Amino acid sequence: MDNMTHFTAYTLMEPHNAKSYRYIYFTCFLFLYVMILFLNIWLSVVIVLEKALHEPMYIFLCNLCVNDIYGTAAFYPKFLHDLILNSYVIPSYLCALQAFVFYTYVLCEYSTLAVMAYDRHVAICQPLDYHSKMNKFSCSILLGLCWVIPFLIMFIAVFLSNRLVPCRNHIEKLFCDNWSIVKLSCESTVINNIYGFIFISLYVGLVIVILMSYIKLIIACKASLECRRKFWQTCVPHAISLINLTAAILFDNIYNRYGSSDLPVNFRMFLALEIIVVPPLFNPVIYGIKLSEVRKRVLNLCMNCTKDDKD
Repeated sequence: MDNMTHFTAYTLMEPHNAKSYRYIYFTCFLFLYVMILFLNIWLSVVIVLEKALHEPMYIFLCNLCVNDIYGTAAFYPKFLHDLILNSYVIPSYLCALQAFVFYTYVLCEYSTLAVMAYDRHVAICQPLDYHSKMNKFSCSILLGLCWVIPFLIMFIAVFLSNRLVPCRNHIEKLFCDNWSIVKLSCESTVINNIYGFIFISLYVGLVIVILMSYIKLIIACKASLECRRKFWQTCVPHAISLINLTAAILFDNIYNRYGSSDLPVNFRMFLALEIIVVPPLFNPVIYGIKLSEVRKRVLNLCMNCTKDDKD
């Protein structure tokens, strides 16, 4: 038992053929990370600088971009560092921090999408009450809840996992998450499982509420061409982001349960990485293309920057 208490670091899974292809991996993931940062920061800057975009819908979109930057910061710098050194080791305290950031990122993403769905529901179904319900105070409260609730949930979850005594120190994943840390223990994980089931159930319920609100919006938009136009422009990107994130979570859960030698190595890597590659990369692209106001402001800012360079 004493030997179980002295793990100060964990080993992570090596990418497939890491010794042969690590520089190729490094180049690809560096490019991905730069693109994620560029797209999300650019869209956030456009929303902050353009007064016409200082509306609840765009403020929540800015929050989504900030959360994507926050979440990817937990993985890409450490992974790029590991590829350069060809050493896949992480201190136990940093592993706990990485798990905390990863899950708060996921939960905050869901919370923000739920708030955005509520915003669109009020805008389309109760347009006369929109400005009274979505005022600065209510928007601030909603934004605060998007961050505070995930932080509280994951603080308790990480605390419960860190109280367990590990009897192994290898994580079969490219990064740490809470379930991977729990699986290292040979003690009873009943409390962790119950707590995980409770907060997962809460967020599954949240997804169901979001989907129900979309169904209600579709029904409400049947009678009006203007409503259908609003739904197509503003709600479809939300639905795509929700499906994208839910698919990523599904892949991640499949990996956590079945990510063993029974699955092909490349497929295991895809399952492990989909959640931190696809949502943060495609969210700004989806919203930038689909939301006409955002698209127009981005193009105007690009043209202004080009003119300044020529002058």
